[in-house]
Amino acid sequence: MVRPGDLSAGELEVWRELRAKSGAPANPFMEPEFTLAVGRVRSSARVAVVYEGSEPAAFFPYEKGTVGRGRAVGFGVSDCQGLIAGPELALERDELMRSCGLSSWEFDNLEAGQPLFAPDAAAEYASFVIDVGAGYEAYETVLRRQSPKFFKTTTAKERRLARQAGEVRFVFDERDPAALARLMEWKSAQYRRTGRRDRFAQEWINTLVQQLAHTRAPGCSGVLSVLYAADRPVAAHFGLRSATVLACWFPAYDPEFAKYSPGLVLHLRMAEAAAAEGIGMLDLGRGAAEYKDALKTGEMPVYEGASTRPGAGAVLHWIGREPSRRAHGFVRKRPRLAEFAQRGLRQAGRLRGAGR
Repeated sequence: MVRPGDLSAGELEVWRELRAKSGAPANPFMEPEFTLAVGRVRSSARVAVVYEGSEPAAFFPYEKGTVGRGRAVGFGVSDCQGLIAGPELALERDELMRSCGLSSWEFDNLEAGQPLFAPDAAAEYASFVIDVGAGYEAYETVLRRQSPKFFKTTTAKERRLARQAGEVRFVFDERDPAALARLMEWKSAQYRRTGRRDRFAQEWINTLVQQLAHTRAPGCSGVLSVLYAADRPVAAHFGLRSATVLACWFPAYDPEFAKYSPGLVLHLRMAEAAAAEGIGMLDLGRGAAEYKDALKTGEMPVYEGASTRPGAGAVLHWIGREPSRRAHGFVRKRPRLAEFAQRGLRQAGRLRGAGR
């Protein structure tokens, strides 16, 4: 068990090789660069290195809290989690957790194909994806067929934006730090407006994104994409990419331009640019949203839950988490109740804004 920054260059290379051989999509959240970045902002971050003989054979990134309560590394912002190992590795779940001093290990985006922890999943979610492996034109053909009104309306709004606000320009990999700061401001305002917890009010998340914006590695690079109108940013997105996957993470837009749906225009331009870069898939992440339904070509399962070992720590985890999880599940399965909850969040956001 080591801090992420204490992994040797050789161990990091084995980590990358294991991921490359796994057959799973090359999600950048599962690459060592993400865990290294979390380790620089979260003192609780650890990596268990499993050896076969004298050779590293698996890596288990996690964060350790009090009473042995553990979480996936970067929990709350990581969109893909799990053990990095070859399929032939014989490993006992309880043995791994005991070695890490964990009574529980919580996950909210467990990757599909994780046999060690999958039996402990409490809920399955769809992570929506855009397949651009055959090129953007092929994707556009799919869009015209499955969402013709959406595609026609969005492209019309892009043309109207250009006419009324100035020439529309898109940059796939923007390096201007001011553009990233603007995105974070928009996103914070969106969280508050919709009554949700402002992630960027947490210093570790703020710093993590800033660090990843400067990360350039084949398996994990920060990518800031910006849509401009007359050189004014109107929508932006920050995510992580590998050679073949763009993990969509933080999209936001300037509310002043809301009538042009700049966020939707941005996603179409991102898909086009990603395809030109050789990226085959955009992972929009879990969570239902109308724009995801319109843009997606498919979905992959991710899992939420917790693995526990008998003991006081497991009991504390259950008391602290399971009632809330079950309440969320109850609401999610009842559309009218879910819409009522959404209205409540929006109202709370408006009241919060009025009180400022």
